[in-house]
Amino acid sequence: MFFDPVYLLFTLPGILLGLWASAKTKFTFDRYSRVESLNRVTGASAALRLLANAGIRDVRVEETQGFLSDHYDPTAKVLRLSPGVYRSDSIAAIGVACHEAGHAIQHAQGYSALGLRSSLVPLVNLASPGAYIFFLIGLVLNSPALLWLGIICFGMAVLFSLVTLPVEYDASRRAKQLMVSSGIVTQSEAEGAGEVLSAAFLTYVASAVTALLTLLYFLFRSGLLGRRD
Repeated sequence: MFFDPVYLLFTLPGILLGLWASAKTKFTFDRYSRVESLNRVTGASAALRLLANAGIRDVRVEETQGFLSDHYDPTAKVLRLSPGVYRSDSIAAIGVACHEAGHAIQHAQGYSALGLRSSLVPLVNLASPGAYIFFLIGLVLNSPALLWLGIICFGMAVLFSLVTLPVEYDASRRAKQLMVSSGIVTQSEAEGAGEVLSAAFLTYVASAVTALLTLLYFLFRSGLLGRRD
């Protein structure tokens, strides 16, 4: 199996950031999952209330399996919450549920970054699997065309990661504001929920950093980065 130590040198900062962000997210979620909300509102109820207050009636809220597998599906208009969020009345659950409801509100209001990210999904799903293959074969065969194909394919994944950042940040911003204005939590409770969302956002930052560093590795190995004519 081919492994290039230079790849690790390029991507190690992103990998370490990702490990730290994942650990911080789990720690913060676990901490606030033990803090019940004063109003005893479950994650599912919180999401429904945010949607109703935004005038959104055509989005279903469903329970799905998995730990922190929560997501909004814009194609089906379904907000899927994991059991630990859907059924729980903890501050952590409310924060995550309101964040996902924030995505549904983005969709309803035509938030441009969300639309761009959704349009990139099929391209990324098509291009990403072949990026490493094209690039590796290009290195072995010394083929500039295959190297460029690998770089372009992986560039789609990098673009997706970068576009994801404002989408996730905006959803958390909406959640932090609306969960208070909708009477779901108090201002002090919202600060705890905000800690959960801020920790989760770091995982997206780590993913984007790792993707960028990997792209730099591709450019370096292809001779396009650091080349002196």
